[in-house]
Amino acid sequence: MSQPNGGLITESNSQYYAGAQTFIATTDQTTFATTFNTKITFGSSDPTSENYNTNNFRIYTSANGNPGTFTEYTTTYTVLDNVFTLPAQAAGTFVVIQLLTETGGEYGNRDAFGKTTQHNYNSYSYIKVHELVNNFLVAYVGAGKLIPSVKRTDVIFHTKRALQEFNYDTLRSIKSQELTIPHSLNIPIPQDYVNYVNLSWVDDAGITHIIYPTTLTTNPYTKPIQDAQGIATQDNQGQNLTGTSITEKRWKDNNTAILQEIRDDITGRLVADGLYGWYGNWFYGYGQRYGLQPETSQINGTFTINDRNGTFAFSSDLKDKIIILEYISDGLAYEQDMRVPKLAEEAVYAYLIHAILASRINQPEYVIRRLKQEKSAKLRNAKIRLSNLKSNEFVQIMRGKSKWLKF
Repeated sequence: MSQPNGGLITESNSQYYAGAQTFIATTDQTTFATTFNTKITFGSSDPTSENYNTNNFRIYTSANGNPGTFTEYTTTYTVLDNVFTLPAQAAGTFVVIQLLTETGGEYGNRDAFGKTTQHNYNSYSYIKVHELVNNFLVAYVGAGKLIPSVKRTDVIFHTKRALQEFNYDTLRSIKSQELTIPHSLNIPIPQDYVNYVNLSWVDDAGITHIIYPTTLTTNPYTKPIQDAQGIATQDNQGQNLTGTSITEKRWKDNNTAILQEIRDDITGRLVADGLYGWYGNWFYGYGQRYGLQPETSQINGTFTINDRNGTFAFSSDLKDKIIILEYISDGLAYEQDMRVPKLAEEAVYAYLIHAILASRINQPEYVIRRLKQEKSAKLRNAKIRLSNLKSNEFVQIMRGKSKWLKF
């Protein structure tokens, strides 16, 4: 039995897996309405225009639809709300609209039948923000309901706030980048960065090793130029003159041969040299007189966050290494990020109800308290669902408890 308003999946298998939708033109047909879940981005139909590369699709045509007969369509056309308007096509012409691959490379194969990695893969697990807003207004706002009336703009504002809060500690929204550490030992913080989750370097076997932040040095926010009396000097506009950080330069240019030495904390006498034959890295020697310090007892290098330049700064032993930067965003930077897992959908509605009514005057306190409790309960349920714990995986891990330890 079908649903009253039809199923939720509107794409065909070809649209989902190959990222392509095929039309067979009728006599003088000019419009072709696509039903991709992915929003069509249109910059220009002119291949010589720089805006052409902003298109997230290509159009191919063929007189008979046979492989090898498709050619890219470059005649002037327009796109509005996923509807393509082309000059009149002859009856029987095959028109294929194919989406851009996730990596920005080829559009499948040039016959328009290739498999590609599309933006909408796994999209059914999520609900988009505009759908959340529409559903909320239908289900929770109106006569006889808890919220008699509310402006759509208010719902959008609170929905975005919910998306931000949920992205920080509830949703599985960790992003990652693979980067190479340059000789400057600095890499820019990503554009949509809010906080880091993990940084790790990758060895030749593809295994990641966690890089920890260091407390041994820091990145000064400013370095005022001082006169002989230590007073900051100013330019003609009265602003402090600034120079380069001596602390950062010394940390970058430190002599690792000296750092690998362990000396007695009191006498300064050399105790050991060349820690690579002992503990593996000079950090293990920091605080050696009274025992090792866990935060420095590792051999994977270190990093600091340079807030002045907006970069991550790494220790010199990580130069030229490949690293993985995992970080969280607020979910609002890009349109494709503005979505919520369906497992957390009910928690978002509870958040919106409480946020809207709690911001109004003359609301009964017991109602606000009850809504706050419901919000917390549904958020807790969402966290449990999204934690993705599987009993068989947990059992497999716990089997390690039965191992015999030999000393």
